[in-house]
Amino acid sequence: MGAKVTPVRVEELPGLNTLGVAVGRIDFAPRGISPPHTHPLGTEVIVVVEGTLYAGFVDSRNKLFAKTLHPGDVFVFPKGLVHFQLNVGGGRASVFAGFGSQNPGGITTANSVFAADPPILPELLSKAFQLDKKVINHLQSQLCTYSSNPGSLALCVYCLPS
Repeated sequence: MGAKVTPVRVEELPGLNTLGVAVGRIDFAPRGISPPHTHPLGTEVIVVVEGTLYAGFVDSRNKLFAKTLHPGDVFVFPKGLVHFQLNVGGGRASVFAGFGSQNPGGITTANSVFAADPPILPELLSKAFQLDKKVINHLQSQLCTYSSNPGSLALCVYCLPS
């Protein structure tokens, strides 16, 4: 996906316990993404340090709020809403992220649907997304399943090549 998260949560820094905050740095390769995901336990704010990002979220009425961000720009992703980032610049990009929770959790949208363990029935997904079952089976075979560290901030970047 072309992005790497370096989280600082209560797991990495026990001194954050009870403070209600976590931080992280996200580094993006050219055209790298943080795919659509949510943080069910905390609002996220990002500050662009380097590069140019297209970032956005979708509210509960399916309205998209998105903007192209440059160094120094700030963007907020409300708690629990699906959001994403794409490096649209020609080089690398990076952001610092802050969270209103010591463990904001993380649920990657595609993986929660197509990589559930055990899998969601292809018949149901085929009807829900109006896709052929072969497409659903292909999607289910391509995505990661998570057996360790559920709810981790790093969920949005699992499956990255080393």
